[in-house]
Parts: sequence; C-alpha cells; structure tokens
Amino acid sequence: MRRKTRETDITVELGSEGGIKTGDKVFDHLLTALFFYMREAVNVSAEWDLRHHLWEDLGIVLGEELREKIKGKKIARFGNAIMPMDDALVLVAVDISRSYLNLELDFKESEEGFELTLVREFLWALARTLNATIHVKQLSGVNAHHIVEATFKGLGIALRQALSESERLESTKGVL
Repeated sequence: MRRKTRETDITVELGSEGGIKTGDKVFDHLLTALFFYMREAVNVSAEWDLRHHLWEDLGIVLGEELREKIKGKKIARFGNAIMPMDDALVLVAVDISRSYLNLELDFKESEEGFELTLVREFLWALARTLNATIHVKQLSGVNAHHIVEATFKGLGIALRQALSESERLESTKGVL
C-alpha cells in the first residue's frame, strides 16, 4: 500500500521482506517491535517533511494495508495484551469494528524522540483507517522510551490476535 502526498511518500507491504526504513530511528525501532510481535514480515519505506506527517501518514497506510489483508475474511476481532518493559506496564486492547482511540499515557521522564503527540497521531490514524477501537492504558512506569515501546509491543500482540482468522463472524449483529 502506498500513500503519496505533498508531505509524505510512504509504502507499507506486509508479507514482504525488506525492512523498515523511515528515516526516523525512534519510529524504526518502534515499528520493528510492532511487526515482530504481529509476526509479520514487512517492507516500510518513507520520505517525509515533518515527523508529525510521517507518524500520522504511516498509521493511515498501515490501516489501509491491514484492512485490505482482512477484506472478506472472518477475523477474531478482539485482541489484548498487558506488556511489561522495565518500569513500564501497559495494557493494550483492540476491537476491529469501529474507529475510536483512548490513549492514557503519562511520561514522568522524557527521552529524545519519544513524544506522546506522535504516538497519538500514529494510533489515531491507524484506528480510524482500520476501523478499530484501540485502548492504551499505562498501568505503571515513568520512562518515555519504556512506556512507548511497551505500547508498540502490546499493540503488535493485540493486532495479531484480533486479525487472526475465525471460523465465525464475531458479531451478534451479523456485521462488524
């Protein structure tokens, strides 16, 4: 899947070996964790003007790629993880049905490159494009790096669960 605008040119290809090269070392690190725990080979490339545009547009492209991957399939729909990382403990829950983001993170110790606004932009873009409800709740922790990385690892596990195939349509309404 590719998104080319005046601000970004981003490609995300699931199931393709190629690595992650966004030009933002922090984001590359976090995306590596995300896709590792999703158990997805991926090729990500990006050109961008501002980090904000990179993080938001990559969330959009990933949401489009995942939506295409599950099109016409029955999926488990729900996934969750409680992810520890040193001082951090983060709960992540996903429901693939409609767009919503609840993000409750609070950094007491900042670290260069780990910014709450960028995490929010990525997750909200992913949620609205994939039509997913995503809840992220920090249960403990102070270090921004540990909290954000636990979030991306937990998201990887939750998405892997939610996107896995199911024998039935997981909805009492008959539609997602």
